[in-house]
Amino acid sequence: MPGDSVIHSLAGAAGGIVAMTATYPLIFLSTRAAVETKNENKTTYEAVKDIVKREGVLGLYSGLGSSLWGIAVTNGVYYYFYERTRGIVLSSRSGSKGLSTLESMVTGLIAGSATSIISNPIWVVQTTQAVQGMKEPTESSLPASAPGKVRTLSILQTVQHILATDGLLGFMRGIGPALVLVINPVIQYTVFEQLKNVLVMRRTAASRATGGAVAAAVLTDLDFFLLGAISKFIATGSTYPYIVVKSRLQAGHAKYESAIDGILSIIKNEGIAGVYKGVGNKLIQSVLTAAILFVGQKKIYEVIKKVLTTVPLKKVKKVN
Repeated sequence: MPGDSVIHSLAGAAGGIVAMTATYPLIFLSTRAAVETKNENKTTYEAVKDIVKREGVLGLYSGLGSSLWGIAVTNGVYYYFYERTRGIVLSSRSGSKGLSTLESMVTGLIAGSATSIISNPIWVVQTTQAVQGMKEPTESSLPASAPGKVRTLSILQTVQHILATDGLLGFMRGIGPALVLVINPVIQYTVFEQLKNVLVMRRTAASRATGGAVAAAVLTDLDFFLLGAISKFIATGSTYPYIVVKSRLQAGHAKYESAIDGILSIIKNEGIAGVYKGVGNKLIQSVLTAAILFVGQKKIYEVIKKVLTTVPLKKVKKVN
């Protein structure tokens, strides 16, 4: 039977696909806003209305296919490395069952770095697809389309376009800020782990005080939902300027010497608000995605674990 790290990886990938599908229009809107250099200050309603008018309702889902591939790979790789590293850390000592703050951070850094490097090419494709309707054909290197229509490329066509424009290195656009953003899941999972430990300890202590069972408290789906939402809100809110820089680089709309240079350039040209474009939609999307993901991953993990542990038993019974 596959190890726990593999099962967590599969569950994380499946949970990510569900969460991404449910919240994709918000990802699309925040990406468009982050890449936009003009200070138009459109409301979410105005942005949606404008996109639907020019690109149709399906325009809100441009890049969804590559996003699903991206989130499956990202979450699968992250959960695999996170759980693998977490298991190694926990098995190396006895006593406490939870990770300390430092251990959570190191575990997250290892998992996040591996994930960023492996998944960056997919996110370059996704970002390129998401912003392709922003340029007029005369201003864009994308193939021209019929008058009045926005040219949309398939995943394969987008890959060919990136290769023709920047070669293989084009798929590593934005890898600098992407690696800096490793701190995002580090913050997220560290906050999540520590809040979870505190909640479990408090409920266990309360149970003992009232003469209840001594066993550690079991968290509910609502607990995982709220903990996932809170931890992602903190992580995304504190790292958003790097998300803006990464989006612009991956879309091929800007070239910066470094992530810091990108942030300073945006502030200089667009003001402090420039590094927070689309933050509202991104926060809502991130919180919903994280909340859905934490609950979904947990449920899917339990289902996969149950299937893998019961199927072999049934086979043995039939043989006997």
